[in-house]
Amino acid sequence: MSESRTGPGEHMTAEIAEQPDVLAGIATARDGIADVARAIAEHPPRFALLAARGSSDHAALYAKYLIEVLLGLPAGLVSPSTTTLYDARPDLREVLLISVSQSGGSPDLLEVTEAARAHGARTVAVSNTPSSPLHGVADLAVDIRAGQENAVAATKTYTATLLTLYLLVDGIRGGTGEHVRDIGDLAGRALREAAGGVERAIDRYRFVDRIITAGRGYSYATALEASLKLAETSYLAARAYSGADLLHGPVAAVDEETAVLAVTSAGKGGAAMHDVLGTVTERGADVLAVGSAAESVPAALRIGVPETAEEVAPILEVLPVQRLALGLALARGGDPDHPRGLRKVTKTR
Repeated sequence: MSESRTGPGEHMTAEIAEQPDVLAGIATARDGIADVARAIAEHPPRFALLAARGSSDHAALYAKYLIEVLLGLPAGLVSPSTTTLYDARPDLREVLLISVSQSGGSPDLLEVTEAARAHGARTVAVSNTPSSPLHGVADLAVDIRAGQENAVAATKTYTATLLTLYLLVDGIRGGTGEHVRDIGDLAGRALREAAGGVERAIDRYRFVDRIITAGRGYSYATALEASLKLAETSYLAARAYSGADLLHGPVAAVDEETAVLAVTSAGKGGAAMHDVLGTVTERGADVLAVGSAAESVPAALRIGVPETAEEVAPILEVLPVQRLALGLALARGGDPDHPRGLRKVTKTR
């Protein structure tokens, strides 16, 4: 029997809607993550490294902020090609390497993890595929428990990865996950309450050619993920910047023809975006503010989400961005479930 065909965006629509239940399930069944966190805490590292690609790389950047701010440890993002292309084998004794991959099947991340373990690192695999090769080569492994994802664009696996990484870092510091206890309910509210704003944004930006996304602190990861989602589903010329970096040169290219998606949640990162948005607004940019502090910044459109502790805001603020990417893709005649030239699993070396 042939596989039944689905309409454009049906998988992505369904998977966005699944996220409240997925997130609630992860928060409730956090014991496996807590066990890995305790094992790490028993032998604290002196440094942390994170290896990832694509959306998982944005989740890894989020984890970098968590590790530096909440654990007080230096952290960095691995360049896999230093291992796979240049055969670099640094001394990684007392280093924690966290490899993040939805599929757990990318050859470069597998090689990085194997090499790091061979040269002294404690390795942790964070993946949505417990049977993956990555889980098999790491010292410790965490299943993000998002279930099968059919759309090419990652939605539920991205937010599930964010929550898993938060619970892992929070567990290492001895936390109990109290800030995400109601994350499923909050995600449901975020999707419901953002619906009208997302529809207005789709109508406003369906014909835009280029867009800049920006955020500070924890929300910089959301700006990067927003840029990727808009590029891969709607084929927009999207570019992400830290709000600080945007003012160091790229702002010169901002004018009346520029759309700016600004991620502004309550906290230090969102507060640091005020001057940035003042500057781009003066230059005529059309600003869409997304986040729990959206109402407090200059913008043409605003989409709010429920306020949380700042370090967990990226789990919620990306939800209306996913809906925006989906809606723009459909409005522009595309199918976000099957972006041209892309596959669900990308294998790089």
